[in-house]
Amino acid sequence: MQALLRRGQVTAEQVTDAERARQSLGARTPLWRALAGTRGVDRDLVFAQAAATYAFRIAPVAEREPEAEFVKTVMESFPDELREELIDLRAAPYAYAQDQPSGILKLVFITEDPMRPELQKAVNALELERFELCYAPAGAVDKVIEEAFPRKNEYLERLAEDSGADFDFGVSFESGDKKLVDEDALEAEIARSSLVNLAEAIFVESVRTGASDIHIWPNANRQTEVHFRTDGRLQHWHTEDRGHPEALLSVIKDSALNVDRFERDMAQDGFIQRKVDGTLIRYRVSILPIANANPELRAESIVIRVLDDRKVVTDLSKLGLLEGALAQFDKAIRQPDGMVILTGPTGSGKSTTLVAALSNVVVPEINVLTVEDPVEYIIPGVRQIKLSHKLSLEGALRAILRHDPDVVMVGEMRDKDTAELGVKLANTGHLTFSTLHTNDAPSAVSRLYKMGLEPFLIAYAINLIVAQRLIRGLCPDCKKANPDPDLIMARELGFSEEEIASTTFYEPNAGGACPNCKGRGYKGRRAVAEALYFSPAIRQAIVEAGDTIDEDGIRELAISEGMLTLQASARELVKRGDTSMSEMMRVTAGEH
Repeated sequence: MQALLRRGQVTAEQVTDAERARQSLGARTPLWRALAGTRGVDRDLVFAQAAATYAFRIAPVAEREPEAEFVKTVMESFPDELREELIDLRAAPYAYAQDQPSGILKLVFITEDPMRPELQKAVNALELERFELCYAPAGAVDKVIEEAFPRKNEYLERLAEDSGADFDFGVSFESGDKKLVDEDALEAEIARSSLVNLAEAIFVESVRTGASDIHIWPNANRQTEVHFRTDGRLQHWHTEDRGHPEALLSVIKDSALNVDRFERDMAQDGFIQRKVDGTLIRYRVSILPIANANPELRAESIVIRVLDDRKVVTDLSKLGLLEGALAQFDKAIRQPDGMVILTGPTGSGKSTTLVAALSNVVVPEINVLTVEDPVEYIIPGVRQIKLSHKLSLEGALRAILRHDPDVVMVGEMRDKDTAELGVKLANTGHLTFSTLHTNDAPSAVSRLYKMGLEPFLIAYAINLIVAQRLIRGLCPDCKKANPDPDLIMARELGFSEEEIASTTFYEPNAGGACPNCKGRGYKGRRAVAEALYFSPAIRQAIVEAGDTIDEDGIRELAISEGMLTLQASARELVKRGDTSMSEMMRVTAGEH
């Protein structure tokens, strides 16, 4: 603990938070374990330091990656029960090495937590002549175990066993003008286990593939399409051609709370919960009636948002912001009052950034309130208000003023009334977070002005405006250098001749056999942002605005003070080899 404090890798405040958490976990819990789960703390650093303190070696996995084939070969020689126990304990063989000074060959295991007595007991049960437990980051251990022993989806296995099932239930229609699905025939099909297994398999696989959304809809051939949105792009997962779409859609609707399976003409919203790999996963369901090639049939589309709390980012450094934008953002959210605005289109990661910001300002001594529609992630220590037909955004904001807040997160500022209330909160001693739908940071100033806010209110209420997008990162395991980059595209994206000459441009190795990215060439997304910090010069420029806000003037002034625009930030990522030019073009085309 002291070593981490001396190196500045944790703060005294984080240690205090960890001590509070330890008291709730039980007195026997070591402080360092509680610290590893504290907001803003790098878990890997804590476990590495704990391992070193207890004299466990740190495996050099950065220089020599664990090999899945070795792990599989060695672990398959273990008794089944012990192999499964080691997988559950997230420990894997890493290498054979000579024990010193005996010279006897020993088996080296890697794990995030070599200090656990239960792990020591499990490895002892293998009756090896010599072994050693070493520390390795959880990500490296999990990756090699998943490659060696991919988790089975029991529902997919049941489907495979039932692959010959005849789905001959048909769709019949009642006489008369209303062409309706025969509910009795549909009920008979829903009762079959195959569709239930398919629905459950969808829930499990969406989590394991890291999907953010599930899309289910009938195609023109009356087959049911299932797609997962991974890293921002829809990926085909399955086409169900047995039976009719109504059956699978009905199984999904039956699984959801607050959804009427027999309603096919109205939009509906529902909620599903499942435990996947020991973690509670929430699914937010949206159902819409859609047009069909056959006007006699009523079709529906289902989109399911996968809410996995393990994906919640609480460490600001994990957002992917470049150093300058990260420093400005961290500075702005540490202020006692003022407004921080996130701007960008739907799906640009604004909510993720706001949750990370709130997680970093929550302490027991302050009252943090949010107004959300809907509430997606529960943030410990925050009182989250859900909007409904009985509670509007404006009504919630007015009520919040009487609820003794310190920090407030407002949903999107959609009109003058909500914008004025947000500014009022910021100007009366409250740190306020909100969002706008604009393309860049300077245009957010213009949008607020056009809503009817006075320039001096805008200038002195706001601390920072961050415009952001999400850009896919190249898979670090399989990305390849492009020896012949598109120079016309590079110049179009703002690369100077010097930058072109000094940059190694990388591209995705799509269609390969890389287990890390499943052949997609990209792995994960990160924020690319421009951070407009309200310096005295920026505030003065806004106050002096006449009938219109000079967006270009504000942008040029901010750039002169060190701001990187969206396109400039993306260029930095390309120059570092983190993303490709084609991905930069997709995300920032038309931006400054």
